[in-house]
Amino acid sequence: MRKQVTAKKTFNTKESILRAKATRVNQPKWRLVSEGQEYVWTSKLDRVNIIRKGVPYASIDIISKRIDVPVKDVLHIFGLPQTTYNKKRRENSLMNGRDSEVVLLLTELLDFGIEVFNNEEEKFQRWMKKINFSLGDNTPESLLDSVTGIQEVRNCLNRIEYGNLA
Repeated sequence: MRKQVTAKKTFNTKESILRAKATRVNQPKWRLVSEGQEYVWTSKLDRVNIIRKGVPYASIDIISKRIDVPVKDVLHIFGLPQTTYNKKRRENSLMNGRDSEVVLLLTELLDFGIEVFNNEEEKFQRWMKKINFSLGDNTPESLLDSVTGIQEVRNCLNRIEYGNLA
């Protein structure tokens, strides 16, 4: 048997940059449109920049519609009284960092959940309201009031996507 000798390939910087750009293009892209302003992010650092600037209170309405839950229930997630919400919304105020982060995380979670359920929003919304064994006999919807809860729901969706117990 003859051994084939292969020449050692040298590192090509241009090819590496092109591969990195192609990978970045294929990354998930999230969008939130609220009060005529479009917020787009593809990475956690992009998300941090949006969080620092804040998103409008009207984003709560968008989240409410997407998870098919009344606004007053979504306000509970943010610990926000209805009157304060109405005033801030009328003034076109921006949310603080923590609340903006929750809105963006919920947007990512909802997009991912709909994708996992093959773009069947009704099926995903039903799943959000059902008690789930892997979430400690809680409904996914009931865990959205904390960043950790949102992450647990995302982990559960991830397990569903890969066919594991969820």
